[in-house]
Parts: sequence; structure tokens; C-alpha cells
Amino acid sequence: MDKWEYMIVDSKDMVPPGVSRSSQEFSEVEQYLNALGAEGWEIINLDLRLNGWFHEEYQFTFTGVAKRAKRS
Repeated sequence: MDKWEYMIVDSKDMVPPGVSRSSQEFSEVEQYLNALGAEGWEIINLDLRLNGWFHEEYQFTFTGVAKRAKRS
């Protein structure tokens, strides 16, 4: 039987400490999610909240759940 580990993903985790920022651009989020995928994480739920239009791109925040096979 497969065993899984889970992680809560949140857009605030993308922002370095000390930087005040309330939303992300799509391209930044794609890079973040692709990095998680490279580590074996699969996003199984994602709640996107659109925050508006900024510098010709929509910005949004998100929270979600990722899973990957538990490493022995």
C-alpha cells in the first residue's frame, strides 16, 4: 500500500523574509509550482484568489495541498 506525505502550499511562502508583498504574478507562481513538481510534489488542490491587474498581468494569492510518495 502506498504511503503519502502532504504539504500545505501558500503564496506567502514564495516571498523572501522581510519583503512585503500581497500577491504574485502567474509566471512566478508557475516557477514555484514547477520547482515543487521537480521535488516530487503533486498539487491536489489549489484555491486561487484574484487580486487585480498590476503591470499588465493579473496578480493573485493562493493556498493549496500537495502530496508526494512518502520516502522511506
